[in-house]
This record gives sequence, C-alpha cells and structure tokens, in this order.
Amino acid sequence: MHELPLLLIFWYGILHAFGPDHLTAIADFSIGKSRAKTLFITFAFAVGHGLSLFIFAKILQSVELSEDILAWGDVISSSVIIAIGLFLLFMAATNRINVGWHEHEGKRHIHIWFGKEHSHDDAELRTRIASALTIGALMGIGGVRGMLVTLSAIAHNEVTPLMVLSFTLGVMLVFMLFGFALGLVNDNLLQTRKNVRLAFATAGAISLVVGSSMLL
Repeated sequence: MHELPLLLIFWYGILHAFGPDHLTAIADFSIGKSRAKTLFITFAFAVGHGLSLFIFAKILQSVELSEDILAWGDVISSSVIIAIGLFLLFMAATNRINVGWHEHEGKRHIHIWFGKEHSHDDAELRTRIASALTIGALMGIGGVRGMLVTLSAIAHNEVTPLMVLSFTLGVMLVFMLFGFALGLVNDNLLQTRKNVRLAFATAGAISLVVGSSMLL
C-alpha cells in the first residue's frame, strides 16, 4: 500500500476522534485521575476503538448486512454513552463520590473513589483501563458504516494491518492530547469534593445530551 492512502487513513482517524461521543466517553472515565492514569485510560480507549472498528469493517467485507442492521451500531454507541451518563449522575446525586488526600514522596495527591473503602493498589486502575478498552471497542461498532465508505474511496475495501495501525495512531493522537488536557484539569481544578461532584454531574449531563442526540 502506498503512503498516501495510509496518510489519508491516519487523517481520517484524527477527524473521527473529534466526535463528541468519543471525547465525552474519555472524559467520563478520566474525571479525577492523575495525568499518568488519564493517559493510560485514553490509550486503552484508542486501542480498543481502533481495533474494533477495523475488525468489524473487515468482517462486513465478506458478510453483507442491510443498512437497518448496521444502524444498530449507532444505537449501541449511543446507549453506552447514555448509560455512563446515568451512572455518573446517580453517583453524584446519591453522594457516593468520596475524596481524600495523601502524600507520596512529599507531594500531595487527591484520590477519588466510590463507596466506603479505598484501596491504593492497582486494581482500580486496571478496572478503569479494561472498561475503557471495552467501551472503546463497543463504540467502534457505531463507526463501521463510515469506515466502509472511507475504505471504498481510499483502498477499495481492503483492510490491512498497516491501515489498522495508521487509523489507531490518528485516533490515539487526539485522545492522548485530550487526555493530557483532562489531566491538567484534574490536577488544578478538582481539588475539593464540591468541584468533583460538580464535574461528575456535568459529565453525566453532557453524556445524556450527546447520547440522546445520536439517537435522533
């Protein structure tokens, strides 16, 4: 494959990543996390999303499905965003968001958790990363139709590993930059329980609006 189609796929990945549903999902998972953890989460989301979208596009090359069936991919993506939004609003409304501060190597860090107990091991981070990977994969289903149109115009419907890598890198570039910006917000603005609850409620409300608008 020539370099130009790969560059076009990379650019398509960048444009695709700017979708409000993608950025909203990343924000939902990254509220209150450190910059390092936020970048891990956005990386997992990008990998899951890119691989899922291309895998489904590859499958649909040999299995012909009607537009009505493909449209359910958008319903799945929208439902995921709405479900996350409802969860965040529920956590904020029921006062289940806890905030604590700890010092590590002389630096004060904020920790945000749900429920009564809080653990310092990596289990919670692993859960977040696995969830981001899964949600990214589920939302990839919603972009299959657009991907097939792009492949038809650029590469005659041929899906190759290089295309997977090129698209994923384009998506990842935007997601990682957005994740870095979220990390700065977390470090500088989410320093009180009130601000954290407001951030969760705001993200939840935005998720409902974005998810609902996708269904219209």
